[in-house]
Amino acid sequence: MPRSKVLIKRATPSRTLEAFIHIVRGQKVMLDADIAGLYQVETRTLNQAVRRNLHRFPADFMFRLTTQEATALRSQFVILEKGRGTHAKYAPLAFTEHGIAMLSSVLRSKRAAQMSIAIVRAFIKMREVVAANKEMAVRIDKLERGHDQTASVIQVLAEDIDHLASEVEQMKAPPPVSKRRIGFRATNA
Repeated sequence: MPRSKVLIKRATPSRTLEAFIHIVRGQKVMLDADIAGLYQVETRTLNQAVRRNLHRFPADFMFRLTTQEATALRSQFVILEKGRGTHAKYAPLAFTEHGIAMLSSVLRSKRAAQMSIAIVRAFIKMREVVAANKEMAVRIDKLERGHDQTASVIQVLAEDIDHLASEVEQMKAPPPVSKRRIGFRATNA
């Protein structure tokens, strides 16, 4: 079974589009086989269309994964079966959000256009979630800094109160009385 047909089975409605988005080289990308599965075309068909239109896909739109990156992603989900023709000959292509938008113009099918819109919306949703988390992190950081300042002020106040309390205790205590020794004293005479 060709690789893309396996992925067509993986690209079911039960999986959200966000599940197909990976972070590679610090960028959010989708792999060629995942996109082909979503577009319901074979991976080789998608890659042929891309090769015919390479001028539309600069490095910030699409790049080929290194062997190590492909192996790391493949270990996260098993997609290859045993048998002839089921192992990828080349490392997969990774498409950024802009590259996916460009794919819809290259493939020119109604399904490709619809899926491109849905995928771009998934990228936007992920960006919003990240932005909300950053805003939350900034708020927490401010609270922690405020908490640290408050904690240090409270600590200084507690030390001052302890110092004052010990001084008050010393003031309340009667002065020490010198005790006379009882007994005989030997005199040197």
